Amino acid sequence: MESTVNSLVLEPATPEDVPAITELWFAAFTQPVIGHLFPNTPGMHKWHQDWHLSDFQTKPYQKYLRVVDTNSKDEQCRPRLVAFGKWDLSMPEERGRRFPPWHADSPYQECEDLITTLEKERKRVMGDEKHYYLDTLGTHPDYQRRGAGSMIVKWGCDLADKDGVAAYVDASKEGAPLYQKHGFLDFSPPGSEVASMARGKRTA
Repeated sequence: MESTVNSLVLEPATPEDVPAITELWFAAFTQPVIGHLFPNTPGMHKWHQDWHLSDFQTKPYQKYLRVVDTNSKDEQCRPRLVAFGKWDLSMPEERGRRFPPWHADSPYQECEDLITTLEKERKRVMGDEKHYYLDTLGTHPDYQRRGAGSMIVKWGCDLADKDGVAAYVDASKEGAPLYQKHGFLDFSPPGSEVASMARGKRTA
């Protein structure tokens, strides 16, 4: 699994990475709408950590990846975590609810409406076709456009090709070009704020 771009190394993430993953998530996702739905509060930090730990422990079909910079150290003198991703190898009906119950700091109905919309879009585009889903991809602002995110996307695309399945991601419009480089097409309706992006299965 390991690959390197300059000093960046792609590896499987572990539960010990969850605190750093949580901090990176809040550093990476600073858009006002995200800040409204998932405010940067102590309670939300704990909600994120509990969510990821639970997925590590109970959902083996969710594959967490990390990219570290071997030339930079964190406060524990370990290689700095600069990006993380979660590829979900299950179908929605196998996975069940994507998120745990919302924290009190989040606006409940708005979060429910957003996730319902994203799930409906995924179903509209993919139907019942087996596919792998890039649930989350976050890169620290200091490391954007340096290849870390692309390493995580490529890992999942390579696995999908190996297994003969398609791939899907809910992308921001700003992030869509990254996925297009890996063969994803945008199937979102006109005016959508989220890019519904799918990559067909490759046949030998």
